[in-house]
Amino acid sequence: MQIELKEITKSYSRKCVLQGVSLTAEGGMCIGILGSNGSGKSTLLSILAGIQKADSGSFLYEGRDLFTDAALRSSLVGYVPQGTPLFEELTVRDNLLLWYNRKDLLRELESGILSLLGIKEFLKTPVWKLSGGMKKRLSIGCAMAKHPPILLLDEPGAALDLACKQQILHYLHQYKHSGGLILLTTHDAFELELCDRLYILKNGVAEPCIFNGDLQALTQQL
Repeated sequence: MQIELKEITKSYSRKCVLQGVSLTAEGGMCIGILGSNGSGKSTLLSILAGIQKADSGSFLYEGRDLFTDAALRSSLVGYVPQGTPLFEELTVRDNLLLWYNRKDLLRELESGILSLLGIKEFLKTPVWKLSGGMKKRLSIGCAMAKHPPILLLDEPGAALDLACKQQILHYLHQYKHSGGLILLTTHDAFELELCDRLYILKNGVAEPCIFNGDLQALTQQL
């Protein structure tokens, strides 16, 4: 499996946020997208997810442009934004039933994705009572309902405690190991270790960078 982003551009009024983002990635990889606030990281992921439209460019999966095939993109791409796109007044189970049929939900809770994420332990809880980490795990569980081979994550560990980050990272390592492809935006040292390749989004383009464990040096490149 291979994807390619080719010359993706996006402008708001007179401000050009993305000026030609290009990169390639393969299954079993995690690509980290870094950048300062306002650099366009979230915009890029929302475009790939189909929430926004690019002004130009292509999102190729095995040579097929997902920008022109919404149905194919929906079956291939899971997206977890920074916020939690959940119905707060519903229970965890009722939120999941918006994405899973009852048979599939039971199976995934017992031995699948939702089991790996530990969601069964708070299944009957209203979403508004959940911690930030629980909401993030639930959001990932919803995004994975169709078992997409591509997962987009926008700052998945932001504001989470260490235990929650480790639970999520454990799942993401397994997802990679099974051949899944992850694109994530992050500034988190734990998540950087998950990444096989890093790009800094700067001046509207994605520049490859190398992380040698020195966060301060990496920050100076942003």
